[in-house]
Amino acid sequence: MRLLVDLCHPGHVHFFRPVLARLQAEGHQLLVTARDKDVTIELLQALDIPHRVLSRLGRSRASLYLEFGQRLLALYREIRRFRPHLLTGIGDIFLAPLGRITGTPSLIFTDTEHASTDPYLTYPWATRICTPEVFGKDLGPRQLRYRGFHELAYLHPRQFPLDPGVRRELGLGPHEPFSVMRFISWQAAHDKGARGLSRELQVEALRLLSRHGRVFLSSEKELPPEWQALRLPVPVHRMHQVLAQADLYLGEGATMATEAALLGTPSLYVSSLVGTMGNFEALREAGLVLSFRSGEEALQQAARLLADPAAKTSWQARALAFADAHLDVAEFTYRQILELAGA
Repeated sequence: MRLLVDLCHPGHVHFFRPVLARLQAEGHQLLVTARDKDVTIELLQALDIPHRVLSRLGRSRASLYLEFGQRLLALYREIRRFRPHLLTGIGDIFLAPLGRITGTPSLIFTDTEHASTDPYLTYPWATRICTPEVFGKDLGPRQLRYRGFHELAYLHPRQFPLDPGVRRELGLGPHEPFSVMRFISWQAAHDKGARGLSRELQVEALRLLSRHGRVFLSSEKELPPEWQALRLPVPVHRMHQVLAQADLYLGEGATMATEAALLGTPSLYVSSLVGTMGNFEALREAGLVLSFRSGEEALQQAARLLADPAAKTSWQARALAFADAHLDVAEFTYRQILELAGA
């Protein structure tokens, strides 16, 4: 089988990593195309995944339009050269139209209901669209719902072995408390017009969390000079080990909020997008992600959680129960790829 996988975001790398390793071990031919966004390329290099960079994230509206055209043409050329049996990616606005043009089946995964371009550039052209069962939109007969979350493709207990050694890399003692804060750039198409923590609340949150242990920052945008020393000092592919052992996650990143929760870490998500995604409703009902439009309310909840010595243990128990009730999404993805490529 020849499979082309298009990766446009760091989270996409994690999602496909277990499946790529399995398919490669079975002798299938893989072509990974990538977009230089955030730490996507750094992550691919750290995980030793061969890839071709087709474009770099534009920083202005004009450069985004230019990138769209460049990437579309480059991906078309790769498809014509490689002649894959299947194209696959996450919410990919390039793959599905090109699949229709070249007569190549496309398998699209998505969990983002508020993505503004997908209803026009992805859903009408895809061969199959796989969504979590809690996805809040009906995408028609090509939609296949499954009992799982994207993050369970790489954080399901079968896929994620815990490594306590990451504490040494962080310069922490075996039981020293710490928290993680995440800031995003708000440059993604599905984030346009949304907002999270103001700079004043970021300062206040950092002051609050620092009273309960070390604080490490993860950010898509440049941090101010006085915060540079707080940036996470571990390689990007070790991020999930950090999240699994943190006492609290607080941030604007939806993916990281979900990851922290599924790893058993109290997770607070702050965004004006709260209420637009079905997966977060399910995580809220399971007591795994606490979502806030108001940064002030999030900080009040953070103070309560950090003062509760049983919070982490409770989250770990709920996370394990949640994973047991859902699919190993890596296995589901693998089966979907084989089925559609064979068809």
